[in-house]
Amino acid sequence: MDTVTVVSLIIFAATYILMLSFQKIRPYVAVASAVLFVVLGSLSVFDGFSYTFLDALGEIDWNVIMMIAGTMGTVYLFIESKMPQLMSDVLISKMPNVKWAVLALSLFAGIISAFVDNVATVLMIAPVALAFCKKIKISPVPSIVCIAVSSNLQGAATLVGDTTSILLGKAANLDFTDFFVDNGRVGMFFVVEAGALVSGLIILLMFRKEKAGIEINDRTQVDDKIPSILLVATVVTLIAVSFIPYKSNAAPGEFYKPDITNGLICMLYFAIGLIREVVKTKNFSVVKGAFKEIDYYTITLLAGLFVVIGGITRAGVIDKIGTLIAGIGGGGENSVFLMYTIIVWMSVILSAFIDNIPYTATMLPVVAVIASSLSAAGGTQVDPKLFYYGLLCGATLGGNLTPIGASANIAGIGILRKEGYEVKAGTFMKYGIPFTLSAVITGYLLIWFIWK
Repeated sequence: MDTVTVVSLIIFAATYILMLSFQKIRPYVAVASAVLFVVLGSLSVFDGFSYTFLDALGEIDWNVIMMIAGTMGTVYLFIESKMPQLMSDVLISKMPNVKWAVLALSLFAGIISAFVDNVATVLMIAPVALAFCKKIKISPVPSIVCIAVSSNLQGAATLVGDTTSILLGKAANLDFTDFFVDNGRVGMFFVVEAGALVSGLIILLMFRKEKAGIEINDRTQVDDKIPSILLVATVVTLIAVSFIPYKSNAAPGEFYKPDITNGLICMLYFAIGLIREVVKTKNFSVVKGAFKEIDYYTITLLAGLFVVIGGITRAGVIDKIGTLIAGIGGGGENSVFLMYTIIVWMSVILSAFIDNIPYTATMLPVVAVIASSLSAAGGTQVDPKLFYYGLLCGATLGGNLTPIGASANIAGIGILRKEGYEVKAGTFMKYGIPFTLSAVITGYLLIWFIWK
């Protein structure tokens, strides 16, 4: 193994160890690691390894960055309009008791999370759960945990539901409709929904003793529906442009869209909402509030990781890891099944402790190499989408095993902490483990039978 590969692997391993050990400073660790790769590449410390500042900027997926920022900004306006609370009030008013209300809120959170960032979804739905738990004098901990894990699950259902889905869409050249039907096969949306139905049965089982009635006398009033229209327009526009190919997928002479199209759309509707609010209120405080709610933590972390992953790719680390994992088996369907199983369940375990965003960003190029290596070794073409979807299934749902495995879980526990409830890891896992296993096993089996 070349010196540059060994050194890059050491830096990469140290980066992950530090991010796991010091979660509050993960973005700084990622950026520091990125800077180190750029310095080594710019100074030509190792023969054959060049990585300049401009190269690093080119490795950052600005489309993903803008999608996250723009969507979170629009969601802030959506939350401020109180439309999510009204939607939840209407939903809960139809439920006969606590058990069904928790299930309804969890599934409702999941539906929203299929189109809106997971953390934003938890922030929208958790206050409603807190309110009804206070009314009937029960602990809100189980309800908030179920809402958080349901949000994580459904984030994998569509292209815009979660950062991991956005990353996968870019890597596998998927558009919005591919998550529903991909090359004539059932897409990830229906796989996720099947997992949601199974996990819903688990929720009913866990809350089978909660039969107290619920009564909501006053519904939340919504005076401004424009933010809701902007959010719907964002999703509809993303769907519409998904039918236009990127340059890499376009036929010769065919019209194609720029790589940052989706990001520009999300930022455009966010800008429209902000300008409208400023004109209407003649107050710039909404601008400050909206930009404050954008998750700079995730954006900085992702930007740093894009550069780090670009560095280790140039150093040959990705190829080495992919070839090493692929070498576990030979060719044939049994080897492919073994590799698929390893990817899914390794992702579940690691994502329980490592945030699924950096993990997915790291593993996407690795699984592509694994698919290529298996195809070469076995003489049979292995569709990389089998591994891509397996990775998304394991990484997205695996974060539900522990309270630190996903940002939505951290947000939900933070809300409970403000209310005076300290959630221990064992308490969270009491609900997270059965939910996760039921959903992962369902997805694991469906993806294999669809894409094998």
